[in-house]
Amino acid sequence: MSPEARAGGDLGVPTRTLVESLLREDATVDAGELYEVANILGMGDQQVRLCIKRLVAEGQFVQDGRGRKAVLRATPEVRSTIEPDLEFVRYMYAQDRGQADWDGEWHVVAFAIGESARSARDAMRDAVVRLGGAAIQGGLYVSPNAWEPHVRAAADRLGVTDRVTILTTAELDVGGVTEPRVLADALWPLDRIAEGHRRLLATADRSARALPGAPRAIRLGVAIELAAEFTRAVEPDPLLPPQLLPQPWIGTAARAAVADCWSDLLRDDQHEPLNLFRWYGDVIAEVAGIDCAR
Repeated sequence: MSPEARAGGDLGVPTRTLVESLLREDATVDAGELYEVANILGMGDQQVRLCIKRLVAEGQFVQDGRGRKAVLRATPEVRSTIEPDLEFVRYMYAQDRGQADWDGEWHVVAFAIGESARSARDAMRDAVVRLGGAAIQGGLYVSPNAWEPHVRAAADRLGVTDRVTILTTAELDVGGVTEPRVLADALWPLDRIAEGHRRLLATADRSARALPGAPRAIRLGVAIELAAEFTRAVEPDPLLPPQLLPQPWIGTAARAAVADCWSDLLRDDQHEPLNLFRWYGDVIAEVAGIDCAR
């Protein structure tokens, strides 16, 4: 597949991501297929061999056999950590379809964790930011989404529940700013988030052009690049409701284009026994209302 035909080929897919993306439902990776798809994505054999060696040394995979005839077997730790959070993918598409309107409530989390528990404090901050929280001031974060169960779970996991305060309010004043859309523009880096979705839309457009009539290995390469760019775009996205975003919002168009590509991928006559297709394809088909019968 030429660089022009590849979906997002200039962006690059980490070799580890490639290996994890080719994990089949029986927790194995076919090394022959791994090398073939890696070559399509512009990776050399030596790059793949070194990645496999690292993954085995780290205890992430066990290798049976050698070279392209080998089979990699994922350990339980890998299987439990690489699956994307499909709950948030479902919510994202529900927002795009107008099925998760904002009720006007702001959800606020505050925590005061001392220097003696610095690692827990940093981990709590990271968890809140991953959930889409924006910092108002030190230890005080806000989101328009009902994130309380996830925040409580993070606090409980880190052993800081007694140092966390959770509240909701219909009135939020930050530095004299109260208008919700102006607040959202001030609190979240919407320009950077939009740029990530522009790249995702461009990747989806290239994917759509590369897929018709493509053989399995190329389709796998397209799917992996598309999934990698999807992850890059949505991980920093706080999933703000449409009422707080510029309209039309590029994220809605980008995610719709991704869903169309997965529809094409899943209509292939050959069943794809990869977790990648189960993770992304099925949930996108479910929430976007796409007929992806295989």
